[in-house]
Amino acid sequence: MLKPALRAMLTLAIFAVAIFAGYRLWAHYMYSPWTRDGRIRADIVAVAPDVAGLVTTVPVVDNQRVHKGDILFTVDAARYQLAIAQAEAALTAVRTDFDLKRAEARRRATLDAAVISRENRESTQAIADAAAARMREAEVALSLAQLNLERAAVRAPTDGYVTNLNVHVGDFAIAGHPMLAVVDLHTFHIEGYFEETKLTHLRVGDAVDIQLMSGNVRLPGKVVSLAHAIADPESSGLLSAVNPTFHWVRLAQRIPVRIDFVSIPDDITLAAGMTCTLTVHPRN
Repeated sequence: MLKPALRAMLTLAIFAVAIFAGYRLWAHYMYSPWTRDGRIRADIVAVAPDVAGLVTTVPVVDNQRVHKGDILFTVDAARYQLAIAQAEAALTAVRTDFDLKRAEARRRATLDAAVISRENRESTQAIADAAAARMREAEVALSLAQLNLERAAVRAPTDGYVTNLNVHVGDFAIAGHPMLAVVDLHTFHIEGYFEETKLTHLRVGDAVDIQLMSGNVRLPGKVVSLAHAIADPESSGLLSAVNPTFHWVRLAQRIPVRIDFVSIPDDITLAAGMTCTLTVHPRN
């Protein structure tokens, strides 16, 4: 049997250890740089045709991986081929006119002042210069027609995955109207929302342990940047509508922190919107 004094000391020791453990757990929960509110993000590129017309081919399917420059869909090119032919004919006409006006200006420039007046010579040169300007304008029109024909094939702007494919053969494509999106493969990152009480221990470059909810996969990451502003719901226009504050209840705000993957294995499938748990390992 333990003596009463020894039992009291043992009880106090156990109680002290429990208090210390409880404090450490509370401090870890409140101040250690970790969060379960991590979201995978990626740049979503809205793809829209640069020219209008009927869609003739759609060689991709939804969620397909594509490489930069791959054709996503094509617009009927007949109208743009005719535009090139028209521009070429117009260029030939103005080029012939320019050659004629230039030759005339050169011929009059060699004539003696007794034969032709200075005013007539300058007028002929001005007409030749105007013909040269019209020829350059026709050359630009031809280049624009060729560019429109090239843009009739809508290509992937980056490596990634086709998503929200909403284009079919026979649809009418409107210039500037998005018809599908491409998830940029090279821009996957994480937005981690850390409580403001935990920002003290965060530094750019800190290592991060990323635990995906999908399959409980762990990946390495690093802190890239911390947001310097969040929306204030109490601010409206130039005036602030301040709500009353209860001193015994004050919730810590969550601040976005950008985290990049150090490496992503080939067998890991990422999708923007997935969630994960983030644990930062401060260097200090």
